[in-house]
Amino acid sequence: MILPIYLYGQPVLRQEAEPVPQDYPDLKQLVANMFETMYHADGVGLAGPQVGLPLQVLVIDASVISDDYPECKDFKRAMINPVFLEKSEETVSMEEGCLSLPGIHEKVARSTRIRVKYWDENWEEHTEELHDYAARVVQHECEHLTGHVFIDNISAIRRQLNKSKLNSIIKGTARCAYRAKAVGK
Repeated sequence: MILPIYLYGQPVLRQEAEPVPQDYPDLKQLVANMFETMYHADGVGLAGPQVGLPLQVLVIDASVISDDYPECKDFKRAMINPVFLEKSEETVSMEEGCLSLPGIHEKVARSTRIRVKYWDENWEEHTEELHDYAARVVQHECEHLTGHVFIDNISAIRRQLNKSKLNSIIKGTARCAYRAKAVGK
């Protein structure tokens, strides 16, 4: 089932997400719905708050960009209750976008290497070291779980330059090619 994607201005995007309990009902169905929603919107990642659920759950399928970023080959994951164990001090600035902020793209500095622990939808524990763009995607999605969005990482002047786009998203007049839930609609 395709879920509506909550757009910038929705309060759930600014909430700290709660851990997913092991007895969460229909977790596998939620993960499947999130993947379906992400694919329908042509995204590479989607977090619980972006579908209106302040839960520490996210899905990623970055394999579509593996021609440009080989580290993303076969990088498809559901991550439940992810925790960063390590982040490199070395960062790289690259352009990012977000399904919750349609039409906005800005350069964001992120760690080039991370170590993350999480559980999958079968409650199997994983610890992974990720590099480069795969690490970037995980950091971007995990940020949603802390009540932040990528534009929080850009300068005040860059935010000001995007103010009319942000206001358009809040009013529900921004265009996007997927089912969305704006504050103004």
